[in-house]
Amino acid sequence: MSAVAAGLLLLGFGVAGAGPAAAHSAPIASVPADGASIEVSPGKVSITFNEELQPSFPSLTVVGPPDRNLWSQGKPVVEGSTISMEVGDLGPAGEYTIAFRVTSADGHPVSGTRTFTLTKAGTGTPGPRADAKANADGADESGGIPLWVFIAGAVVLFGGGLAFALFGGKGKAAK
Repeated sequence: MSAVAAGLLLLGFGVAGAGPAAAHSAPIASVPADGASIEVSPGKVSITFNEELQPSFPSLTVVGPPDRNLWSQGKPVVEGSTISMEVGDLGPAGEYTIAFRVTSADGHPVSGTRTFTLTKAGTGTPGPRADAKANADGADESGGIPLWVFIAGAVVLFGGGLAFALFGGKGKAAK
């Protein structure tokens, strides 16, 4: 039995020390630039990644102050390694958040946010409030079971089966 415990302990340390894979797409630039201060609406926002994106199921929104309303218009467009979307005139001065979710070339979803600050109030009219089921950083708040629960379960089942196969599968000889 101690062999099973030792196997599970070693497997746990191996999984914990593995770290995330670095082969997925990562944003390298945006318009407006992340953290930039601008005086007028850019008319269009875009995020460029370090590799080509798949055009399947892109999401790009611009959410702004004071009530977290949507300022993006239309549908996002993926061209090569860039996703973009039109925005009209912006409204109140303050921080705006660009939230994205794209599919990288290797098929993994990548999401995150970029921000910019409008320093002079514009004359734009906001869209509806951002959906209550998805917050501005793209995280789903639907109440579903998180993916990590399934990953942890698979690791435990695989580790237990491996330990049993290696150490516990053979019966002890009768005396």
